[in-house]
Amino acid sequence: MNKQEKKVRRKKKVGSYQYGSVIFSVALALFVVGLFGMLLLHTNRLTSVIQENIEIQVYLNKNTSENQRNRIQREISTSPYVLKKEEKPQIVFISKEEAAKQFVKDTGEDFSEFLGDNPLRDALVVNIAPEFQTNAKLDSIGNKIEAISGVFEVTFVESLVDSINKNLRNIGLILMGFATILLIVVVMLINNTIKLALFSQRFLIRSMQLVGATSGFIKKPFLKRALFHGAIAGVISALLLYGLLQFANTKIERLVELQQEVFIMALYGLLIILGSFIAFISTYRAMNKYLKMSLDELY
Repeated sequence: MNKQEKKVRRKKKVGSYQYGSVIFSVALALFVVGLFGMLLLHTNRLTSVIQENIEIQVYLNKNTSENQRNRIQREISTSPYVLKKEEKPQIVFISKEEAAKQFVKDTGEDFSEFLGDNPLRDALVVNIAPEFQTNAKLDSIGNKIEAISGVFEVTFVESLVDSINKNLRNIGLILMGFATILLIVVVMLINNTIKLALFSQRFLIRSMQLVGATSGFIKKPFLKRALFHGAIAGVISALLLYGLLQFANTKIERLVELQQEVFIMALYGLLIILGSFIAFISTYRAMNKYLKMSLDELY
C-alpha cells in the first residue's frame, strides 16, 4: 500500500470563485455609501429642526384683554403660514411677566427696580412653515398680522433667515455633489472587483462554450451567486453601520434625537438591494465580455 498522502481536490462548482475577498470589498464599498447615506439623513433631519425653529414675534398692545389675545391667536393659527405639528399650530403665548423673568435670568439685571414698571409687552411666538421662510414672504406675513386689531408690532431677524437659507442651499448642493461622485466611485470599485474575480474563471467559461453550453446556461450560476454575495455584503455593511451608529449615540449627546428609525431601516434595506443589484449588473457585464473573447484574448 502506498503510504504517500493522497491529495483530495474538491470538484469546482460552476460559478464559484474566491468570493471571500469579493464580499469583503463590496461590503466595505457599501459601508462607505451607507455612512454617507446616514450623514444625509442626519443632515436632512437637522435641516428640518432648524427650519421648524424659525419664528416671528407678535407683540400685542398694552392692556390687551385675554379675550382679545385669544381672538388674535385663533386668527393667526388658522393661517397657512403657521407651522403645524400633528395638526396643532405652533404658537406660544409669552406674557410680559414671563418675559421679564427671562430677561432678569439672562442678564442678571432687574429693570423694574429703576423703571418702577414692566415696559415689556405680551407676545405670541409663531413658528413659520418652511415654504414661507423667505424675507419677502415674512415681510408680507408681518404686514398682514400687524393689520389685525390689537397687534402692536411683528418682528423677526432678517439676516438670520437669509443666512440660514443660503447655508442650507450650499450644504445641499455640496452633499449632492459628493453623493454623485461617491456613487460613481463605488460602482466602479465593485465592478472592477467582480471583473477581477471572474478573470480566473475565463477558461472554465470557454470550456463550457466548447462543449455546446448556451450563454444563458453559463451565466445563470454566476448571476445567482452574484445576487447572493451582493446581499451578504449588504447585510455586513448594514451591521457595521448599525454598530457605528450605536457607538456614536453613546459619544454624541442628543444625536439620537436626529434619527428617524423608519428611514434608517430603509437605508439598511437599500444597502442590501444595492449590493445585489450592482453585483448582478457587474457580473452580467463581465460575463458578456468573457463570452465574446477570442481564445488568444483569454491569455
